Amino acid sequence: MQLKVRDISFYYDSFKAVDRVSFEVKSGLILGIVGPNGSGKTTLLRCINKALKPKTGTVFLDDINLVLIKQKEVAQKIGVVPQNSINRFPFTVFDIVLMGRFPHLGRFEKETEKDFDMVQRCLKLTGVERLASRLITEISGGEHQKVIIAKALAQEPKVLLLDEPTLHLDINYQIELLDLLKILVRDENLIVVMVSHDLNLAARYCDRILILKEGKIFQVGLPEEVLTRQCIKEVYGVETEIIRSPTAGSLNIFPVCTIKK
Repeated sequence: MQLKVRDISFYYDSFKAVDRVSFEVKSGLILGIVGPNGSGKTTLLRCINKALKPKTGTVFLDDINLVLIKQKEVAQKIGVVPQNSINRFPFTVFDIVLMGRFPHLGRFEKETEKDFDMVQRCLKLTGVERLASRLITEISGGEHQKVIIAKALAQEPKVLLLDEPTLHLDINYQIELLDLLKILVRDENLIVVMVSHDLNLAARYCDRILILKEGKIFQVGLPEEVLTRQCIKEVYGVETEIIRSPTAGSLNIFPVCTIKK
């Protein structure tokens, strides 16, 4: 299966937030989207899942034009883990994940044993089944993110979109969450598109990286191809030192100084 984004542009009034972005990503791969604040990363994700209507362009999942189908059908194909997914209402973890079954229910249809079984499976996949009866307001930030991923998986999507999933998490939970994501991509054959501000985590966990600058694609390719000193200097205005980790094998990027304008 393949997600194909073609010529997507989006405006906020007269401001062009996303400018003719095109890319493809296949099942079993993680595409990382990086770039400075305000470069259009979140807006691009929201165009992909039809939360925003792009000014131009289309999104295909294989031969299905997602622009032309209903939002509920899109939700059966694309799961979303938003940047700020704080739940202030005291639902149980089980009930939160069960909400992910909504796209598969008819207008007045109630959940069946199949839906409950899917929730149990997703709780187990994400390692939070022990929390099923706990209130979502009473668990840690890392556990909360896993529950939101479980909810997205309950939609039975082919594509998972994540907007800074490690935001506000300590280093232990960051690694645990992204290790989980790697396993899910492999075992469930998902397509994952993940926005991240952490270049080191993106370099370690993403198969390919797309760099946005001012709403346009600056570069896209393998981490070692695009996360170079020159590229980071041009996009972020920062001098860096880059080495390859002898243990993880991924790039480690160390900021040295900003470039005076």
